[in-house]
Amino acid sequence: MENTEIAKIFYEIGDLLEVKGGDRFRIRSYRNAGLVIEGLTESLRRLYDEGGEDALKGIPKIGESIRAKIVELITTGRCQYLEDLLKEFPSGMLDVLKVSGIGPKKAALLYKELGIESVEALQKAASQHKVRGLSGFGELSEQKILKAISELKAVSARFKLSVALKYAESITDYIKRVEGTIDVMPAGSLRRWKDTIGDVDILVTCNDSAKVMDRFINYPDVKEVLSKGETKSTVVLKIGLQVDIRTLDKKSFGAALQYFTGSKSHNVALRDRAKRMGLKISEYGVFREKGEKWLAGTKEEDVYGNVGLPWIPPELRENRGEIEAAEEGRLPQLLGLSDIRGDLHVHTKESDGTYSLEDMVEAAQKKGYEYVAITNHSKAVGVAHGLDEKRVLEEFKAIDTVNAQLRKKGDKFRVLKGTEVDIRADGSLDHPEELLSKFECVVAAVHSSFKMSSADMTKRIIRAVSSNKVHILAHPTGRLIGSREPYEVDMEKVMDEAKRCGVSLELNSYPERLDLNDVHCRLAREKGVPVAISTDAHSIHHYDNIVYGIHNARRGWLEKKDILNARPLCELLKFLKKS
Repeated sequence: MENTEIAKIFYEIGDLLEVKGGDRFRIRSYRNAGLVIEGLTESLRRLYDEGGEDALKGIPKIGESIRAKIVELITTGRCQYLEDLLKEFPSGMLDVLKVSGIGPKKAALLYKELGIESVEALQKAASQHKVRGLSGFGELSEQKILKAISELKAVSARFKLSVALKYAESITDYIKRVEGTIDVMPAGSLRRWKDTIGDVDILVTCNDSAKVMDRFINYPDVKEVLSKGETKSTVVLKIGLQVDIRTLDKKSFGAALQYFTGSKSHNVALRDRAKRMGLKISEYGVFREKGEKWLAGTKEEDVYGNVGLPWIPPELRENRGEIEAAEEGRLPQLLGLSDIRGDLHVHTKESDGTYSLEDMVEAAQKKGYEYVAITNHSKAVGVAHGLDEKRVLEEFKAIDTVNAQLRKKGDKFRVLKGTEVDIRADGSLDHPEELLSKFECVVAAVHSSFKMSSADMTKRIIRAVSSNKVHILAHPTGRLIGSREPYEVDMEKVMDEAKRCGVSLELNSYPERLDLNDVHCRLAREKGVPVAISTDAHSIHHYDNIVYGIHNARRGWLEKKDILNARPLCELLKFLKKS
């Protein structure tokens, strides 16, 4: 069991305790544990395997009781406490909580008043108009529930990139321990860094295929072995994720990597090009169409080279003009992790983060950054303990103190005074204009009234963007992958206004968001709107989520010049002073 699934267990415990009406402190402790574990870069299972329970004692915010449950999950794959909680509820309660808009309190009400204990029962009740009579619900609520259930079913067969990636990395490390293994590499949509993954493909070159297959089917999280062969095996993990592994000859590894990375439409276009040149490309190599002479295939670069193209980065392989761009020498110089100079969307425990200002600053410095913007929520986001004017001014003093201490040490790192200010339904901002003028970095975001029409939502956001007080529009479409569809908004109009007003659009790197998506990133590039790749960090560990934003930006063809926080501090400050 990997970190993402362990975190999920603790989130589920927190939700069930809230449905039950449990102690708020305990609820928060389990959710905070989930937040911390989800953000860890080190595998808890690997830490435990190498150092036992003692290796888990240094993790901040994880107490003895939760640590014991982590050990239980790692060693048994079960959590007795969760199982005991589930005995108090129908088996489908956790599924009901996955429906967008149905939180623990609403789930408890639906269960108490209507006996709803599954998604199917909720769908039936909403279809029969039985929900609208409950307190806090109405006719519109029923429509939203039915739409949310439809959306949930549509995405249930896919996994978030972050979840699939953690398992792929774990399995890859696991297979590498087989003696005689040479290459082990994930392919498919995972290698292209798509935001959701259907299954995982892993390619291997080795001296003993049988040993690789035996080890693979005995991976600890395997639930079912669908097939085992000499060169290919397929398993389903306990979380439901299907994983295929293939062993290959070294001679054809590059061709197979290209073939199984995809996408299908990219490969079709590449093979059509090869055919016009009298060549044939398969997972075994590049061949002359006449005579079947093998030309290349050991290296992926040679596959492209034999059809007159430079190597095309996996993130671009979606048949969106990348082959034509490669032929004409117009492939973008894609953004890299080392290009990022700072993070412009960060929370501390003053709102809904889990670490102090000093902790978040120190962690940003360890990333090698030049700056960080502390952007705690405004007061409208009550569940996030948003800051009112008094608390904002207190935070300003704290930031001044930290910056003074840095200057005293000769450190040029800069902490910016920021906010994640709520965009109200009418487009006004949740802080008064006078206070907004005092912030160095204003990040504005929609956190409510998601079901507005496209025209109204567009008007709402444009009013905020054109206020002359906003520097960055955060998570611009409001999507939560797998649980909430983007709200309806005309992104072209929003981008045009952002360009006119000198406002950047955020690519939120939180794995559940990745918002802007890749298509919108490319649109921003075409329109000349700078993109800020931020992590929306609520923990020191969340800074590492920047990797998801980087690859999503690469899928959108973004280069260093397109990224606001790839600019050095002096240039960033010039941009911020324009708004």
